[in-house]
Amino acid sequence: MNMNATFIGQIIWFAMFVAFCMKFVWPPISAALDERKQKIAEGLSAADRAERDLELAQEKASGDLKEAKAKAAEIIEQANRRANQVVEDAKGQAREEGDRLIVQAQAEIEREINAAREQLRREVAALALAGAEKVLASEVNPAAHKQMLDQLAAEL
Repeated sequence: MNMNATFIGQIIWFAMFVAFCMKFVWPPISAALDERKQKIAEGLSAADRAERDLELAQEKASGDLKEAKAKAAEIIEQANRRANQVVEDAKGQAREEGDRLIVQAQAEIEREINAAREQLRREVAALALAGAEKVLASEVNPAAHKQMLDQLAAEL
């Protein structure tokens, strides 16, 4: 192979070009690549953190939702118990009122029965007196025979 001056000149210029590139061009490119690499790494770590935060937020939201559902169920249960208690109280008050009305009605019936018996006794005594007058065909004095008539009414 034949080496002449142009070839040597090209080798020297190439070596100087490589040295120039290594000194002035390659460091900014390398720095830009390193910076880009670092930004990508930060972005990936931020994405990982965001993903973990999202999972934690979803778990927290799920837990809060379960807690809210449990509280809602508890409130509904308390409302149902209170409603049942109110119904039972109302039933108890209605029973008490019904019992009181029954007692009043029985007392009223008893009074009316006693009044009817007294009225019946008086009427029977008057009929007995009228019958005795007719049998004896004479006048019976109710004032004079009051004790006997009261005894007869009591026996009836």
